[in-house]
Amino acid sequence: MSDDRLKVAVLGGGSFGTALTSIAADNGARVRQWLRDPELAATINREHRNPRYLPDFVINPAVEASDDLETVLEDAELVFVAIPSKAFLTVVRQARAFLHPEQILVSTTKGIQADGFKLMSQILEEETGFAHIGVLSGPNLAAEIAEKQLTATVIASDDALTRAKVQNALGCDYFRVYASNDRYGVELGGALKNIYAIAAGMAAALGMGENTRSMLMTRALAEMSRFAVSQGANPMTFLGLAGVGDLIVTCSSQHSRNYRVGFALGEGRSLDEAVEALGQVAEGVNTVSLVREKSREEGVYMPLCEGLYQVLFNQVPARQMATLLMRNEQSSDVEFTLARADVVEAKRREEES
Repeated sequence: MSDDRLKVAVLGGGSFGTALTSIAADNGARVRQWLRDPELAATINREHRNPRYLPDFVINPAVEASDDLETVLEDAELVFVAIPSKAFLTVVRQARAFLHPEQILVSTTKGIQADGFKLMSQILEEETGFAHIGVLSGPNLAAEIAEKQLTATVIASDDALTRAKVQNALGCDYFRVYASNDRYGVELGGALKNIYAIAAGMAAALGMGENTRSMLMTRALAEMSRFAVSQGANPMTFLGLAGVGDLIVTCSSQHSRNYRVGFALGEGRSLDEAVEALGQVAEGVNTVSLVREKSREEGVYMPLCEGLYQVLFNQVPARQMATLLMRNEQSSDVEFTLARADVVEAKRREEES
């Protein structure tokens, strides 16, 4: 008998990749998951649980886990790449021999590669040359998805087939998939918000009030959209799930790894202690350094990112940096309606008059 089910491959054994496997399998797809660790793959196949990530989550028993890339990718139509940014390129290159141009490749990784300041979908594009490339991003805490709490995400691609295929593969009663054609903006939103989740965690640990946290999130949104637009993104993208939606959840939830790192820093721990206590990858730590360097190169005003960099890497006390940030220039609220430069110039003239 022929198998007419959609054939899905998920590369990565972390929380989000594991949650995606069950969604696709619940929707009737044939799903195979690649993990580097053969023992973990065997445990998933035997117990239908991932004891390292989401240990209480029961994975759809139809999901087949394997440490063999060729087996997982064989005849797959849709491939989700859920690998941390530091290992993303290495895994894509390992998988390249088993990929074919008709496949749809979708990154779910919210990070930036240091070499060349490349986003994950750019790596997929450059390494494969495939036409069907997409990005899945949004306010998607894996623990809540595993509990089947109502969640929405964004599939971003210039390719209509990619958008439609992912919507059909993952859309269900509790996981809604919305479409965008601003792949770069959606992907940058997912990477940049991790910076500000660290800052929000620090603010919470320092006992800062709701007014302060609201200010932090809205100025963060202004800052991340300012940077993204300088890189070619559409500012309207940041009004959606991949912008303000993802920013809100990662700046508010203790499920967020970056928030937890920030909270530990606000409690007085060192960066190494905070990361070690987390025991998982917090993409925002690496992103702070990369974005800070890029913004300085291109003259993009990013005081929150700069301040966080000083806390993370130059041992400036978090409370001291928060105070200094309040002394930054007061310019426009939404600079896409009123340019920051115009406000600064008007203030300068008023002060000189």
